[in-house]
Amino acid sequence: MAFGRLERTERPKPMGEINMTPLIDVMLVLLVIFMIAAPLMSTSLRLDLPKSSAATPSDTPKFIAIAITPDGKLHLGDDVVDAKTFQARVKELGTANPELEVQLRADRRVPYGQVAELIGWCQAAGLSRIAFVADAQAPQVAPPPSP
Repeated sequence: MAFGRLERTERPKPMGEINMTPLIDVMLVLLVIFMIAAPLMSTSLRLDLPKSSAATPSDTPKFIAIAITPDGKLHLGDDVVDAKTFQARVKELGTANPELEVQLRADRRVPYGQVAELIGWCQAAGLSRIAFVADAQAPQVAPPPSP
């Protein structure tokens, strides 16, 4: 009859080292998450767009051109309008076609507040597709090397 062993054997010794593989796996997963999430966290509105080498006109067929001059005059297409008329006409255009793109041209001397207010009026009218139009920058010619 054998119910168990009478001799005592040594228990396994505890590990003295830390297994680094799971820690490295977790750190790599966190790194990938932060690499994907970091660009999404920066939300900014850049208005320094008067000159750009990548400025090309949009090929969207349905758009409305609006512009604001340094003295605050609003242009809707080719017409100069005041603020109330602008808001009313943009509201009409927004309800008629909410997919309409707004192509905004603003002089670089126009204060940011006026441009932001203009964007707010367009968004309140239901137009959420807003493009900033810039002039194409002339290619820079490198000076000839000096002898």
